[in-house]
Amino acid sequence: MNDIIKAGLCITGSFCTHSNILREISNLSQNNIELFPIVSYSVSNTDTRFGKASDFIEKVTKLTGKVPINSIEKAEPIGPENILDVMIIAPCTGNTLSKLNNGITDSPVLMACKAHLRNDKPLIIAISTNDALGNSFKNIAELMNKKNIYFVPFRQDNPIKKPNSLISDLSYITPTIEKALEHKQIQPILLTD
Repeated sequence: MNDIIKAGLCITGSFCTHSNILREISNLSQNNIELFPIVSYSVSNTDTRFGKASDFIEKVTKLTGKVPINSIEKAEPIGPENILDVMIIAPCTGNTLSKLNNGITDSPVLMACKAHLRNDKPLIIAISTNDALGNSFKNIAELMNKKNIYFVPFRQDNPIKKPNSLISDLSYITPTIEKALEHKQIQPILLTD
């Protein structure tokens, strides 16, 4: 990629994957992708066994050079300003999948996605949910059939102990972006290794 791609990066509360997304932010920046971070309310406010919310926000700010958008009011102008080429939700929880599929915009991430999609541009989903092959399966299938929605390739992360769980391989974000900008879904979408 030669031109700089402006990408919204929505981060939701799959807290166990946050260290991985921090690593991927550095990789994306090296691929001429300028990131505009957007965080869900849970990411902004919830301290977990994986770390403090304030520390995570500080790391995202340092890596992207931008303070994350953390309110619906700040996310709404993404549509009318039309500055993004692509939007990524990484990680995307089952809760966010469900609300996105059903048109609910009750968080900064969901408002950012709604605002972005009005511009007829790609939205990329990197799923991370324990119920992907259970309650969330319907939402994944329906979103795969919607215009301008693309998925980062995914796999079962622990088929024995968590048989319904799927997680995207974040190393595929950049090639997924490249294909999505051509209005194509990267293949294969199901990883078996």
